[in-house]
Amino acid sequence: MPKTSRRLTVHPPTLRQVEVVRMADLTPGMRRVTLGGEQLRAFTSANGFPQPAFESSGFDDDISLVFCYPGQDVPVLPVQEEHRLDLRRDPRPLSRTYTVRRWDPESGELDVDVVKHGIGVGATWAYRAEIGDRIHFYGPSSSRALPRDADWLLVAGDDTAIPAIARLLEDLPDDVRAQVFIEVAEDGHRLELRTLPHVEVTWLVRDGAEAGTTTHLVDAVKNTDWWDGRPFAWVAGERTAVRDLRRHLVEDRGVRKEDVEFSGYWRRGEVVVLETDGAVPDPDKTKTPFEKVHDLTELIRPIAIRTAVELGVPELISRGVTSVPDLAVKADADERALGKLLRYLQTIDLLAETEPGNYRLTSLGEVLTVDFFADALHSTGVVGREALGIHGLTESIRTGRAAYPSVTGQTFAEVRTYQDYEDRYLERLAGFAPALALSIAESDLLTGARHVVIHSGSAGVLAGELVAAHDDLRVTICALPAQADWLHRDLPDTIPDEAHRARVSVVEQSVFEPSPAADLVLVSRAFKSLPDADATHALRRAAENLLPGGRVLLIEETFDTDDLDEHDGEADLLALTVHGSGLRTPTELDTVITKAGLSRSTKHTVGWGTTVHELVPADTH
Repeated sequence: MPKTSRRLTVHPPTLRQVEVVRMADLTPGMRRVTLGGEQLRAFTSANGFPQPAFESSGFDDDISLVFCYPGQDVPVLPVQEEHRLDLRRDPRPLSRTYTVRRWDPESGELDVDVVKHGIGVGATWAYRAEIGDRIHFYGPSSSRALPRDADWLLVAGDDTAIPAIARLLEDLPDDVRAQVFIEVAEDGHRLELRTLPHVEVTWLVRDGAEAGTTTHLVDAVKNTDWWDGRPFAWVAGERTAVRDLRRHLVEDRGVRKEDVEFSGYWRRGEVVVLETDGAVPDPDKTKTPFEKVHDLTELIRPIAIRTAVELGVPELISRGVTSVPDLAVKADADERALGKLLRYLQTIDLLAETEPGNYRLTSLGEVLTVDFFADALHSTGVVGREALGIHGLTESIRTGRAAYPSVTGQTFAEVRTYQDYEDRYLERLAGFAPALALSIAESDLLTGARHVVIHSGSAGVLAGELVAAHDDLRVTICALPAQADWLHRDLPDTIPDEAHRARVSVVEQSVFEPSPAADLVLVSRAFKSLPDADATHALRRAAENLLPGGRVLLIEETFDTDDLDEHDGEADLLALTVHGSGLRTPTELDTVITKAGLSRSTKHTVGWGTTVHELVPADTH
């Protein structure tokens, strides 16, 4: 989750059943489906868990509609648990995500506008739906407020972004300045939008060109008159166009990354239809690019893909370098050898040859230009560098110790002493922290606390939300020198309010030193890299200077052996090879807590199902 200048509100994950109450065709290419039902109010789920009323306050809030698999009358549904949803894996729920176009709490009606956009399970449902049809959905997981501190807005999107753009224009104050660019298939697909005195709306028409094949949006934004002041940009639509727009705004226009919010709503790709129904995709034969890339996990494929990313091949091709000789020069590679790699990438559908010796990225290959994905594949990326440890899995299984030094020549702790790597590592942790931080700040976990000590890689984001929500709270962040250096540079952006920032201090110390005196110590995801003995010692030190009645809040992922999960298994093995540790089972975590001289007073669930263990000294419980 990237940093953004929009305020976040987190919603509990809730599965609801609603019914179609009416439908209307807004244009020849867009149908509105209005949904209603008792479960849009507060209700109790079938398994007895109370659920809150539906909420949607953000213009780009989205929900996931859950459909029946072809030939089935009953959908595969997520399982509603307390404070979380369990998205089943085999088979997965067949769902598609749509913007909440309108939510009226008074009437209890929810509008979803569906684009007739190629062949898709959602569009087919919308155009075949009848009044009274029932459907399940979940979301939104969060809502974001209108941008703060922007002098003007730049908004760009294709047909699929119209619902969000229309709702944005309805929510904007009259004095806001904005440039809005909307691409549609034809003139007849334009909608009547709210007009504002300082908002310019430009419609871009494809005139028969296939969606996702033009550069209308990118060209329009590149050629627009750039207004003075600080902009906030919101762009959405086909993933490749969104990527290119973001690059232009950040690299050419100098817009700050946190002031560019982007969503790749859809990706061009081949859809295989059912033999029995040409309007419905075959779910067994039609996979998204991300699903296909996930399948590319065996030796030659992942190594070749990682090599291409390290050479910068996908990025170069996306920027217009397409011939083998030119790619060899730019990538500093042998031309003949690079040709072999490109031919192989073509065989696995990452590249397509446009003419002899020239290549383009397929919709699958486009995924490799996504920053998050490229970082995980590149050996110097934040994720990719840590993942190198898995090459020593055999050694770690034999010895029970970290194999990372054998693989890389350095311990992972030594890698993190490089300031550039540490900066990127901490920036990535911070990017995933806002939802959890806000949930903790708005819960009752801080009741009675005046001074909170935080041990966490995402401590800055946590501290910012805590002091914003509690006027009388003081926060001390304990951090190693490299992390402290990054925090000093990052805090002015993470906590822009000087008065809030003045109540946050950073001290250089490790988790093995006694925490400063406080009535609450928050330890978040700090122990996965520590063996049990070290984790026990660190937890004991964290609680050493608790004030009377003080508590420790511990957030730590555990491995649920009763519900085995592939991704938990991957994280467990990787932590073994990198740190010699791994994910603890709930029983193993209990042992660490007990040996540290603490006992669990209660467990809380916050945010999107995160467990917070509330601990107190054993002799007081």
